[in-house]
Formats: sequence, C-alpha cells, structure tokens
Amino acid sequence: MIIGVPKEIKNNENRVALTPAGVSEMKKHGHVVYVQATAGLGSGFADQEYADAGAVVLATIEEVYAIAEMIIKVKEPIASEYPLIKKDQLLFTYFHFASSEPLTHAMLEKGAVCLAYETVEKADRSLPLLVPMSEVAGRMAIQQGAKYLEKPLKGRGILLGGVPGVTPAKVLVLGGGIVGTQAAKMAAGLGAQVTIMDLSLPRLRYLDDIMPANVNTEMSNHYNITKAIATADLIVGAVLIPGAKAPHLITRDMLKLMRPGTVVVDVAVDQGGCIETCTPTTHENPTFIIDDIVHYCVANMPGAVPYTSTLALTNATLPYAVQLANKGWEKACSENEELKKGLNIANGKILYKGVAEAWNLPFNEVVLANA
Repeated sequence: MIIGVPKEIKNNENRVALTPAGVSEMKKHGHVVYVQATAGLGSGFADQEYADAGAVVLATIEEVYAIAEMIIKVKEPIASEYPLIKKDQLLFTYFHFASSEPLTHAMLEKGAVCLAYETVEKADRSLPLLVPMSEVAGRMAIQQGAKYLEKPLKGRGILLGGVPGVTPAKVLVLGGGIVGTQAAKMAAGLGAQVTIMDLSLPRLRYLDDIMPANVNTEMSNHYNITKAIATADLIVGAVLIPGAKAPHLITRDMLKLMRPGTVVVDVAVDQGGCIETCTPTTHENPTFIIDDIVHYCVANMPGAVPYTSTLALTNATLPYAVQLANKGWEKACSENEELKKGLNIANGKILYKGVAEAWNLPFNEVVLANA
C-alpha cells in the first residue's frame, strides 16, 4: 500500500504520526511510505532519518495527499486539507467528529474512509489508541493547572503543594478514567489535596485502593460537584463518552459558585467539553477568563510535549496501521473487531452511533464486503 504522512498543520501541533522506526516497519512489510518534508522535525526526527529508514520525502502536503492510498495523521484534517482528500482514501487519525459538525460533513462529502484512533476499542472496552495520549494529557492538566494558579497568570496565587504551615491547594478531578487517574496521581505527587469523582462505584473502589492518602474518592452527582467547586482551586474535566459529546457537568451559572482565580482545565474539550463555558483554545493562546475563572482548554495538550507524545502514540498505533496496510481497511476491520469499532465514516455514511447522534444525522450499521 502507498502510505502518506503529512506534516501536522494544526496550531502548535508538533507531533508526527509515524517515526523513522515506523517507516522501517512498513517497508519491511513491502509498503511504500511518503513523508512530507519537516513532518517529524517538531518531534526531533530529521528528514534524513526518514530517508535512511526508506521513506520518500516529498516537499509539499499536496504531493503527499495526491499519491497516498492511506493517510496516517495525528490530528483531524483542518479546512485547508479538505480539498486534498480523495474519494475512498483511508484516513487513520484522531477525528473527534462529535465536536465538529463541519469536519463531519466535509468527510461525508469527500467520500473518505475515516478510521478514528479514539474509537478503536478492545473487548474490555478500553481504548488502546486513546490511552497513551490520555496519560500525557492527564499529567499535563496538573502541570498546566499549577502554572495558571499563579497570580501573574490571573490564578488564585496558590502553590499546588503548599508548604509547611500552609495548606495545599484543593484539586477536583471529574472522571476516574485514564485522564482522571493520571491527573489525580500527578496532583497528589505534588502534595495537593485531591478529590476524584466518578459514576462507577467499582472504579471508585479501585481508585481508593491505589491512590495515596491525600486523594479522596466521591460519587459524581450534581449535589457533590456543586459543593466541591465552591472550595476547589483547580478543577480538571476528565469525562469521556467514546465517540460522543461529553456531558456538561459544570454549567455557566455554576461559575458564580467558584472563587475568583479558580483554574479549570477541560481535557474533554476535543469532545465538546464537560464544562459548558469551555471552548477549544491553542497552545498559542491557551486560556481565557469568564466570571474571573481561568479556563485552560487546549484541544491538543500532548502536542506541547511532542517527543514524548509521538513515541507514546506511535507505539500504540503502529500495529494497527500495519494491519490496515497489509490487508486493506475492509479486510482488516472484518478480521479485527477493535479496528471495526474505529470506523466512523465510509462511503459517505456515518458508521458510529455517537457521531450520528451528535449532529442528528442518519446512522448506518457497518457492513463489510470481506466480512
């Protein structure tokens, strides 16, 4: 198969979807790989490394899209890329369709095959291609939150871990999945007083067992959230409903319950956000203030640490990418239920229920010719 790796052009996105090691693996299976010039530079990989691994380096993004049968990316295509996508071209990347109606309609109109990292799902319901970036984002949420609690950045002026004789900051984590777990661990490690909320009692039992003494678990409901946000210094939104919009656990009118300078970090912003006032921001302009509450809502947080993120992501995605290249998307998806669940759009139809429901569009069951 002919594989294309374009340079990411989303604001401050420095990750790359395939490393030189990944190119070498694809070449071993007999595939041809085209990489756009400087695509790996942000992650520390020079063009020569790709060439040495067997890739053909092309000068422009247009050339990569024009020649490739499968495009491997990190983030969803942005508007300037839409015209470059060909009918029946396979795109393997993060899409988060439930947060972007224009992207959904564009991919339907182009007739592309859209296989989303974030909905590839194992039998135990874990999301293997979301986990590595969730781990990075969860840890970064605390790193960024601690920074924006500083007074010059309009925060409350609180040191997350406190010092002897001064109580530490209070951190509220909404959601006990991968992001929430990593955020709670990071905040606890810095000495904060942490509360993590989730809807699942078994999950709360598990978290209660593994977390240090400065982490408390609590059932997630409107009453408990309302009470907790009144004293929290840093709030991390870590709610995920795979492929669908996140529910708003904190609404606009609830901001008035918080103290001025409270920081909210909504990691779920790329799925619509679990804090109503959060809208996607960029690493260039990461925050905004509403009602004296600092909102950090960067939709590609792991892009700020691209070396770590690229290696973590490609460790997970490469085995699936090899299957898709070896067998073609229909055969690969018919033989691998995990990949089949990654199919969001194909042949001008929506194949993932959460996406259809997000935009009130028709949903179609996946039917594969090679099934």
